[in-house]
Amino acid sequence: QLQASGGGLVQAGGSLTLSCAASGRTFSSYGLGWFRQAPGKEREFVAATTWSGDTSYYADSVKGRFTISSDSADNMVYLQMHSLKPEDTAVYYCAAARTIGDYVDPRGCTSIEEYDYWGQGTQVTVSS
Repeated sequence: QLQASGGGLVQAGGSLTLSCAASGRTFSSYGLGWFRQAPGKEREFVAATTWSGDTSYYADSVKGRFTISSDSADNMVYLQMHSLKPEDTAVYYCAAARTIGDYVDPRGCTSIEEYDYWGQGTQVTVSS
């Protein structure tokens, strides 16, 4: 299972780091991604990476502000978020996809349907 944590309330311009713990099965052959869903909106892709961290991909809206990283020894995936904006307010979800286990293909990693396992969400609220 995947367990996301680290959400909270932060002022615009602030920073927050989300964590995702992978447990209960072997996720070593899976790539990991973060998605988010704002109220009244569809769930959207944020970032994805492999366990080795050799390839990553970001949504344009977060590029340069967010960094995804992985720690295969501890089975943890992180999303460091800087320069947060009110429009970053959403429930953030971590997910695992077999199809991006070796390489994060930008053509596939952004699709919700590619992901096989999902964690529960963690709320991030950015105040203006």
